Amino acid sequence: MFDPKPILKNLPNLPGVYRMKNAEGAVIYVGKAKDIKKRVSSYFNKNIPSPRTRMMVSQIEDIETTVTRTEAEALLLESNLIKNMMPRYNVLFRDDKSYPYIALTGDAYPRLAFHRGAQRKHTQYFGPFPSSTAVRESIQLLQKVFKLRTCENSVFSNRTRPCLQYQIERCTAPCVDYISVEDYQHDVQHAAMFLQGKANEVLNTLGEKMNRAAQTQAYESAAVFRDRIQALRQVQAKQFVSDFSVSDADVVACASLHGQHCINLVMIRGGRHIGDKSFFPKNSQDATLIETVEAFLTQHYIAQNTPPLIVCGVDIDAKGFAAIFSEQADRKIRIINNAIGDKRIWLKMAQTNAELALSQRAASSANQAAKLVALREALHLAETVERIECFDISHTMGEATVGSCVVFDKGDMQNSEYRRYNVKGITPGDDYAAMRDVLTRRYKKVAAGEGVRPDLVFIDGGKGQLGIAVEVMHEVGLDDILLIGIAKGEERKPGLETMIFSDTGEMLNLEQDNKGLHLLQQIRDEAHRFAITGHRAKRAKARITSTLEDIEGVGAKRRKALLTRFGGLDGVKNASIDELIQVDGISPGLAEKIYAQFH
Repeated sequence: MFDPKPILKNLPNLPGVYRMKNAEGAVIYVGKAKDIKKRVSSYFNKNIPSPRTRMMVSQIEDIETTVTRTEAEALLLESNLIKNMMPRYNVLFRDDKSYPYIALTGDAYPRLAFHRGAQRKHTQYFGPFPSSTAVRESIQLLQKVFKLRTCENSVFSNRTRPCLQYQIERCTAPCVDYISVEDYQHDVQHAAMFLQGKANEVLNTLGEKMNRAAQTQAYESAAVFRDRIQALRQVQAKQFVSDFSVSDADVVACASLHGQHCINLVMIRGGRHIGDKSFFPKNSQDATLIETVEAFLTQHYIAQNTPPLIVCGVDIDAKGFAAIFSEQADRKIRIINNAIGDKRIWLKMAQTNAELALSQRAASSANQAAKLVALREALHLAETVERIECFDISHTMGEATVGSCVVFDKGDMQNSEYRRYNVKGITPGDDYAAMRDVLTRRYKKVAAGEGVRPDLVFIDGGKGQLGIAVEVMHEVGLDDILLIGIAKGEERKPGLETMIFSDTGEMLNLEQDNKGLHLLQQIRDEAHRFAITGHRAKRAKARITSTLEDIEGVGAKRRKALLTRFGGLDGVKNASIDELIQVDGISPGLAEKIYAQFH
């Protein structure tokens, strides 16, 4: 039995992070504390109410600690360790994508842009937003009201006449000097103020400009300001949240059902409700609502800009978290968990969203479980069949061949385990060779113990592809795994698929209303979608980089000069021979070669 006393005796009464390890040396839990000694000692009291905590403590064989200067530093370190180690007993919120932002670049004529990823200097960022759709809708709204450019710099610097955005009154055409730098900067300033929630100040400024223009009889300018004021007021009427004392706020609610938890996050940015997002944590079966929300706050706000106000529906240590977030953000952050008035209504809405998301997820899981049972019965599979992998190949006449592997396990599609394979070194268009390459690369690793062994493998193809799969499995030593080929039916119509079994060669067709067939189609279609998405991206990239490279006499410098002059490959394709000759380093003979390449 593990004796914690020697370790507890030497722990400091300082802020920091502790890591619980099991007999194999694996970290099973990571936590933070204002006082490490008090917090870690509390795990070894006789009366621990939580079964989950008791189970974790029974597995502890070692404890490691790291002292930090402040509790805020401990929170940051805890979040990073949880993300990297994925401990068994931590409530985990996984969201691999960073949140999207709206960016206003630092150019002379700033560009309004969608941004995701690392933030750069000299660029203003507004957000985060719950989805890319919310960002794009906001950008369209800003274009209508403030008419800022959205084009890339390579296009902007090479325009000789206004584009379609100017024609439909979504841009003031700074690319051809239809607006002065000073006037454009005013529009940028107004857009930034609007995104910061200062819409009334923008309205007042525009109103003053409209009156001044009218007084000087500049009626066309006055009409422009009048139209912007009307557009802005329409936006306010539809989306403005009047009850919040700050323009940026988050509302966090948590619901539970059958041991599963859901966090619903409602985002208010710039005084507008821009959407919500539901999160489903892992390892939360026995966790309380307070533990789940605290885990969410810890893991979510470390990587994101924390808004000035967070409204929470669970009785967490609001003052403690607010102090930590304020120290981390270097500005005041408030957390409210006793909301009243309209804030309580917003919280109730978020709570309803969380409950609905949980019930929908439960219904979906039950439906998937029923489909899996039906598939087992229809194909006479063992009840132990849980993990299914499916493969597909995608290319265009042999170009940019990509293979996909998708995984169905634990009653649902496991997106994080999907894999794409770029296929090279084969005869273009040889699907059999491509399938051999993908399966060999996949199952060599599984046979070596580096991956998870599937219970069943679907091959999107007929007898030929299935025969290749059988050979590969025999070569890597996994020939006891059942393989099933899915041959497309007449005219590739859904419901007419034929299943071909690798062990008996039997061919089987299922009724179109069979739930097992629906699951099979879902997995097969997902493999096809994943393959073709990768293929299209690879093909587009290859065509952009290779078409100019294939032309003799066009090296890196000339290629760069062409793309810069014409704003991209499409511009080069549409250029005439006379226009090509005007590029530095392009002779008449070379211009003819380039023109011939695209025509």
